[in-house]
Amino acid sequence: MQTASTNIGERMGRSQELSDSKRGPVIGGHLCNKSIRDISWLLNIPRSTVSGIITKWKPLGTTATQPPSGRPRHMTGRGQRMLKRTVRRSHQLSAESIAKDLQTWCGLQMSPTTVRRELHGMGFHGRAAASKPSITKCNAKRRMPWCKARRHWTL
Repeated sequence: MQTASTNIGERMGRSQELSDSKRGPVIGGHLCNKSIRDISWLLNIPRSTVSGIITKWKPLGTTATQPPSGRPRHMTGRGQRMLKRTVRRSHQLSAESIAKDLQTWCGLQMSPTTVRRELHGMGFHGRAAASKPSITKCNAKRRMPWCKARRHWTL
């Protein structure tokens, strides 16, 4: 019968981040000229994890987790759901009025440009209708005398 394992090397799939107390011995083993395979076997940590810790430690000199790159998103998941609901309810609102609505309902202050960008990401696109009918210059010349001849038609 197998028991539930708490060891990081025996779990399958994506696991949690290693603590600093586990990363220190990895670097210590590397500084003692141990191979990645030996460090992995001694600490019972996957080789890919050991390799990743060492390659991050070399340029930075620290094993601490670095903050994520990029600017944090302005709109939360709740705000996105509210925006989608607003647009589906009344899809002819302008971006300015949607931004004002979000300000009053959610307390989110955002510009109309941000609203447009979010809507574009959700698959909503504001497009003008195509002008119909498409009249070529040649047809326009032929149509003008025809229209003038029938200008005074009555039902």
